Order: sequence, then structure tokens, then C-alpha cells
Amino acid sequence: MGVCTVGDYLLRRLQEIGVRHVFGVPGDYQLEFLDQVEAMDGIDWVGNCNELNAAYAADGYGRLNGIAALVTTFGVGELSALNGIAGAYAESVPVVSIVGTPATFVVEGKQKVHHTAGDGDFTRAAKCAGEYTVAQAILTRDNAASEIDRVLRFCWLLKRPVYIVVPSDVAYETIEAPAAPLALLEPSSDPRKLEKFAGQARDALRAARSVAVLVGPEVDRYHLTGQLMELAERIACPVACLSNAKGVFPEDHDQFIGGYAGKLSDAYVRESIENADCLLALGTQFTDSVTGGFSQNIDPSRVIALHPTGAAVGNTQYAHVSMKDALLALAGTGIHKPSAITSLLQRRARGQAYEPVRSARLVQERFWEQFQAFLEPGDVVIADQGTAYYGCAELPLPRDCTFVGQPLWGSIGYTLPALLGTTLAAPGRRHILLIGDGSFQLTAQELSTVLRNGLHPVIILINNDGYTVERCILGADASYNNIATWRYDRLVEAFDPQDLAITAKANTEDTLAAAFAAAKSNRDRLVFVEAVMERLDAPESLVKLGKAFATADYHHAPVS
Repeated sequence: MGVCTVGDYLLRRLQEIGVRHVFGVPGDYQLEFLDQVEAMDGIDWVGNCNELNAAYAADGYGRLNGIAALVTTFGVGELSALNGIAGAYAESVPVVSIVGTPATFVVEGKQKVHHTAGDGDFTRAAKCAGEYTVAQAILTRDNAASEIDRVLRFCWLLKRPVYIVVPSDVAYETIEAPAAPLALLEPSSDPRKLEKFAGQARDALRAARSVAVLVGPEVDRYHLTGQLMELAERIACPVACLSNAKGVFPEDHDQFIGGYAGKLSDAYVRESIENADCLLALGTQFTDSVTGGFSQNIDPSRVIALHPTGAAVGNTQYAHVSMKDALLALAGTGIHKPSAITSLLQRRARGQAYEPVRSARLVQERFWEQFQAFLEPGDVVIADQGTAYYGCAELPLPRDCTFVGQPLWGSIGYTLPALLGTTLAAPGRRHILLIGDGSFQLTAQELSTVLRNGLHPVIILINNDGYTVERCILGADASYNNIATWRYDRLVEAFDPQDLAITAKANTEDTLAAAFAAAKSNRDRLVFVEAVMERLDAPESLVKLGKAFATADYHHAPVS
């Protein structure tokens, strides 16, 4: 045991679990805690333009770093951040939300202070946060050490946000705190249930004439890519990924056949997944936006499903079986079901390399061909929900690439602040953002934070004159899908007083090629590329999904 302040103890624990940056916006109820942040070696404060952006940035950071933290002030700050926290909850990203609140005696006295409704009720924001966090704590001098440890363990174990309240008179309170590093929790298995599951799964695999693997996002969130690779290579069967797990299995691997999205899938992928005698569904979530509007045709009786803390063989459920243990158990069964596989790269092989056509107007199909040629091994690709996400979804990624999207929560504008987070989490990699003009206008100011921190990603703004993703659903020509026209290059200039960025505008294939060439030769600068395309030009998969959403939402096909 040793003596330290509450704030320092919280920061030390964050540091132990890998947090090196804290995002947020200053507010008067947490300024003393921010003094502690700035004094703490090994943790840097990243001030954001607003709290929503801070939460988005923490989400992006948490995906690549394994965990993240942000600090907001009571009421106005934390509620502004809540949409980003809710997105992290939906997408299973561990984020520690730290909120500075009025002093303990102020709350107990129900004083009518600022950032409240003036009625003495200090619980409203906390109730909202409770809906989108898996553990909550209000720190006092007496409970701080145990509560901090408890909440951080839940954040790591469940891969979802947690909520820590630090009253303004508590951060500098001194406490007796344990000196040993925080012991983090991992999902565990009941040995008897694991054995029963493994036996039934082994029998199902042996009886199957064909086996396939479908990968979901939980494999990535629980850092089980190595175990996935071992199992897939031992079985020697086809492997496909849902779009929210894109890149989790190497897309240049001989067994990788592509992305699965129900009726929107390539015919070969769809047949391989839906017709397999036994489908190993590993950490999958069948949501509307990744299944072509719930168009998957998968018989549950033929599925072996693995999730972080449970598994199933057909209709038989096994609680308290961790995905890690289940993967290891299945890999050790010796099942080998080699299949004749035509990999994604084989099916996408072209006779010649992409060549831009001089003065040819830029269109979606050719844009994505040229973008694929621009990609390199190890890139981090962040794609906003819309044309960017669905255009990326079927592109084969080079080895060791990471793909970041938000298809379940689907909050447009998320990716620009998330880019700030991913770049700080993995500064040695090239980070490429693809974002629509409508999405960009929601969070554009965070570009200034990217520049202020001296970061140099590639930002590709797809300017298709408004909300094309919405036009594909309803209102193709409606005014509500229009946005203001911005001079995006001037905006970059305004945010860039130190001349750290270069800009390019492309509306033809050759001008886009020149912009990509400039990006490759200026890796020490932020490169902002505005790619101009027609407003109704969209990836085919997005057009089809828009029709499915229109039918589901309004019971009719999209109209203008």
C-alpha cells in the first residue's frame, strides 16, 4: 500500500492498462483533475473541439489501442459526449468516461448551481450514462481505490464503456492505494461445459461434408486473431468476414473468399457460407447494415456459434464457455476438412494494373479501383457510414491492414474524430480516412485538432453534393438531403496556420492519380484530397441496401 491522491491513482491505473492519451474538453468541475493529467508522466492530454468529438476520438483510439479514456464536465459536457459513448457501447469498444462533477457538499445540499436544471437533482445525466455503460462509480475518499479497480476491470472484460464520477473536491484527496499492478479480468470457462461443447462441436464438424468460417467483430475486440488463424488453417476451409470484421482475417490469404452480406454478397461467397453443412460463426452479429437488411439465409441448426462468454452448437446453448477456450478446443480436435477454395484475390485478378484515363470524369466504380491500388500493407483505413463504408467493404485489403467503421451505431461524422484517435494510438502506421461531404460537415472542426497535434494522415473527402446514403433510401432529389456548398481547401487552410497540410481536388481519374501520388511523396504532411462525384453515383451494394432499408422502414421502394 502507498499514499497518493485519488486523481493520481486513477491515472496510474489507466496508464497500467495502456492508456497514453486522454481526450476531452476542459470544464470547471474537472480542472484540478486536468492539472493532475498534465503532471502525469506517460499520459498526454488531447483537447478536442467539443465533447462529442472527444468521445468519437476515444472510440477510434480504443479500437487500435485496446482501451481509451476521455474527460468531460458534469451535465453539459457528458451529455454532449453521450452519443459517442453510446456508439462505443453498441460497437463494443472499451472507453473510460470520466466526469468531473460539483463538490460533494454541493450535491448533498442540492444547490442550484450551473450545468444543472436548477432543481437540486444531480442524477439525470448519470441515469442517461447508465444506459450506455456497463459499470458506474461515484468516487469518494473511502471507496476510490476499490471502485476504480472494479470499474476498470469491467471495462476490459466486457469491452464496453464505463462511467467514473470524480467530484471536484475528491480528485486531490489522499488515499491508501495498492501498489501492485491492476489484475485485469478475462472471460473464463466452466471446464465441464467447455468439454461438453467441444465434444458436440467435434461431432458436428466430423459429420459435415463441408465447413466454412464466418468472422464477426468480437474476434477483433477480444484480440483473438491468432487463435482464429490457427483454427481456420487447421480445418483448411473457406473463410468470409462480415463487413464489421473486415481485415480481421488476412484478405490476401488463400482461404479468404470475401465479405458476406446476405443477398448483397458475391454469389460464390453466399453459396460457400449459406450451403456449408457446418458453419463456424465466430463472434458474429447479424445486424441489418451488415447483412443486406437481414437477408442472410443461414440455418441455425447447422451453426457452431462462438461469443466472448458463451457458445452454441445448433440450438444447444453453452453458457460460461469463453471464445478463446472454444477456439483452442476446436483447433485441438484435429478436424481437417480441406476444400477447393477460390480466394478473393483469385476472383478479383485482373489482366493489367489500373491505369487512369486522362480527363475521364471520376465515378464510384473507377474511384474504388484506383483507391485499392493506392493501399499498402499495414494501412489503417477509416470509412464513414455511407458511400465510403460500402465502397470499401468489398475491396481486398493488403496484409496487416486495419479497417474501422461504425455500421451498427451508424453515426455519420464519427470517423474524422476517430481518425484523430487511431492516429495517436498507432503513430507508426499510415492512416487513411474516407468520408462523405455530409458526414464531414458534422465534425469538420476536429481537423484542427489533428493538425495541432502534428499528425499526417490522408483524408479523402468524397464530395457527392449531400447525403447520398440517404438519397439511396428515400428522397433522391429532396431538399432535406442537400447540404451547404463549402470550399473545403480553404477550410483546411484556415485550420492550418503552421502549413502542415497539402490539398488537392480531383474530379477526373488523372487528377485523382496525381493527388494519390502527392500523398505517397508527402508522408510527413497531412494530405487532404477532395474527390468530386455525381450526387446519385453510389456503390452498387449501397444502392441495393438503400432499397432494402426503404422497404423495411417505409414498406415501399425508394422514390424521389
